[in-house]
Amino acid sequence: MKGLLLINLGSPDSTSIPDVKKYLDEFLMDKRVIGKSYLFRWILVKLIILNFRPKKSAKAYKKIWWKEGSPLIVLSQRLFKKISKILNIHVSLAMRYGSMSILKGLTELNDNGVRDIVVLPLYPHYAMSSYETVVEKVKEEAQKNFPNNNILFIEPFYNDPDYIKLLSKKIGDKIKNLNYDHILFSYHGIPVSHLKISDPTKKHCYKINDCCSVKSDAHKTCYKHQVIVTTDLVAKNLSLNKEKFSVSFQSRLANEPWLKPYTDSELERLAKSGKKNLVIVTPAFVTDCLETLEEIVMEGKEEFLEAGGENYYYVPCLNDDMSWAKLVSKWTENKLTEFNNA
Repeated sequence: MKGLLLINLGSPDSTSIPDVKKYLDEFLMDKRVIGKSYLFRWILVKLIILNFRPKKSAKAYKKIWWKEGSPLIVLSQRLFKKISKILNIHVSLAMRYGSMSILKGLTELNDNGVRDIVVLPLYPHYAMSSYETVVEKVKEEAQKNFPNNNILFIEPFYNDPDYIKLLSKKIGDKIKNLNYDHILFSYHGIPVSHLKISDPTKKHCYKINDCCSVKSDAHKTCYKHQVIVTTDLVAKNLSLNKEKFSVSFQSRLANEPWLKPYTDSELERLAKSGKKNLVIVTPAFVTDCLETLEEIVMEGKEEFLEAGGENYYYVPCLNDDMSWAKLVSKWTENKLTEFNNA
């Protein structure tokens, strides 16, 4: 039998400080999230971050938490249910971190007789801290517990024509009746070191001038290159002039250089430069979560208005849109044919 495993980021089980601390511990101790030695990670996470961050994060989660639970989990479940109705195969949902583990997802599929599994990490772009960590965790759990199962991964879809069309329509529907000055594409930030680690050539990323524009095998795993491509393709779809949009990066930690420009700095700069009516979109995410609902919708708006902005419009993620469910189903069906041809 064949099946699909959808995998998203994850969430604490509740907004309590112990649950948030448990979640952050698993997330931040992942060697692909903080790409340093185990000892460095242990000291940074266990002795420093977990002594102050859980309380702050729990407060942030409380601001966006729904009656049904974590928005990311609830929206992922809604998407999962729609896809399950479209596809004539068994579909399971898992999270990279938290109680809805990848092992549970694989076990559910295996218990239902599924031996050929298509896995979709719900990240449009490749990064070692998102797409790669999901792939490697799936491989690890499968090899350990279900060595006879066959697994195929749907690759990052940052430049997939159907995805670009869908994302463009989502933005286009939002802006068609708006009098806006600028669109800010805010992507989740990553450390610059991650780009260098992920470069298979070890001689391209941040080693040559304008590395994201110079063709290279490194682009297959280069987050920065891929977010630029997504932005440019969407801008072309929407017929945006170059002055009408820009890119920024959010959610950084302070321990090392991260991708720039930073979203909070850009919000202030744009407002002070006369861009009073701003549209902001977060294409690194397909599901609204803490980083979009609290950091962008709430904090971002406050920062923009305080800097002199007047109108701030957020474009929601694809979430559980039926068109998104249909596209995921289409990708899955296309991937399933690879099992038949094997």
